[in-house]
Amino acid sequence: MHDGNRYNLVARRNVGRDIGHDLGSGGMPLVLEAVDRSIVIVVAHIARETHHSTRRAIGHQPLHLRNGDRRVGHRGTANGGHQAIMWVSPPHCTPRGMRNPPLRPYSVGMREVLPALMAAHERGEAVAMATVVRTWRSAPRPAGASMLVTESGEAVGSVSGGCVEGALYELGSEVLASGEPAFETYGVSDDDAFAVGLTCGGILEIFVERVDAERWPELEGISTSIAAEEPVAVATIVRGPAHVGRHLVVRESGVEGSLGTDRLDATVSADVLGLLESGTTGFLHYGPDGERLGTELEVFVASFAPAPRMYIFGAIDFSAALCRVGKTLGFHVTVVDAREIFATRKRFPDADEVVVDWPHRWLGSQQVDARTVICVLTHDPKFDVPALETAVRTKAAYIGAMGSRRTHEDRLVRLKEAGLTDEEIARIHSPIGLDLGARTPEETAISIAAEIVQARWGGTGQALTNGSGPIHTGAPR
Repeated sequence: MHDGNRYNLVARRNVGRDIGHDLGSGGMPLVLEAVDRSIVIVVAHIARETHHSTRRAIGHQPLHLRNGDRRVGHRGTANGGHQAIMWVSPPHCTPRGMRNPPLRPYSVGMREVLPALMAAHERGEAVAMATVVRTWRSAPRPAGASMLVTESGEAVGSVSGGCVEGALYELGSEVLASGEPAFETYGVSDDDAFAVGLTCGGILEIFVERVDAERWPELEGISTSIAAEEPVAVATIVRGPAHVGRHLVVRESGVEGSLGTDRLDATVSADVLGLLESGTTGFLHYGPDGERLGTELEVFVASFAPAPRMYIFGAIDFSAALCRVGKTLGFHVTVVDAREIFATRKRFPDADEVVVDWPHRWLGSQQVDARTVICVLTHDPKFDVPALETAVRTKAAYIGAMGSRRTHEDRLVRLKEAGLTDEEIARIHSPIGLDLGARTPEETAISIAAEIVQARWGGTGQALTNGSGPIHTGAPR
């Protein structure tokens, strides 16, 4: 039952299995208050006697309170009542067969909360920053997602879409007070997944640290680099025998800070530059002094590379629709066409750049990395063939070309006549897009975007309704 933002909850607990356990007489309702979109805190004041009897009954385990598909828990307050908060299982409840996930590109990381982080920094106010450093299964947010807890009690950002923010709010407050970083695991085995808050069955590892001018003297420089779209990465020791919480800021031009020793800094910075080139966020393991075969030190690397590039060749209506979708996916979008009358800012207001030039000539002058997407929508051989001939010899992550089946067959002949190998031609997604039955430019743009996402993450492109495996590719069931 709910009325606006108020809900009735019945307390439950999880000790190996989910057992109903009422708080107070008659299952006294608790009140849920939606404080912020990114964090929901449940506050309930329960009599001291109930508090003590409950703790004895469950052996000091956190309660789990159910509200639809959410779970919440509690901690005792200073006045002897309860403050109930969203909760998940203790850190030791990790699943069987847990393995390191693959490194992930396109992490947002600190970028989402950077404005609030810098505002607190300018006020001289410390914050606790919780960062997802590793995920398994169907975790709701990727590695790099961050949440802040400020000294004034404000919560900014999200790490799980609502599953664990309440628990992190309290943990962040503790880290602010003590200054000691914390490393927590949230999630359980599939059998118990629904009972503890991460109803998707995902697992999150989260590092929480205090951020202030003393501990993060490099923060202003990091912010400046991100604002200027200068590639920068932050390597942080999140677990190990020493130097936990130390940072190394890595740019192509050099490094700032230190992880503890010169050898460790040199080893990590060399590896981080490789991750930074592809804009990849992930984990690295070393020995205490940077030995590559060691595993004692766990280093989380958050890469902040400029937005990936989407190059659209052909100034047509389909290109205008794809511009809008490309911006939604986070791309820096450039439209290129040799016809000055069509390649105008008025026709493509959503594009970051509109260039009048032959696509193949312009592309040959650009830096194309492994995150770049190239969409050839001209379906005119005098534009298509030279552009595709140039595109397949770059590092581009995705190359697509628009056209009918007949256009595609004719294009293949022309590309082979131009000297392209079968391997090079195989890189081209043609006809472009997934088969969604699209008709309009907007629908076609969605079809193209869907194929780009599929190519990025390795999905099947099939309806999830017809599948039975994990939703996220590469995750165990």
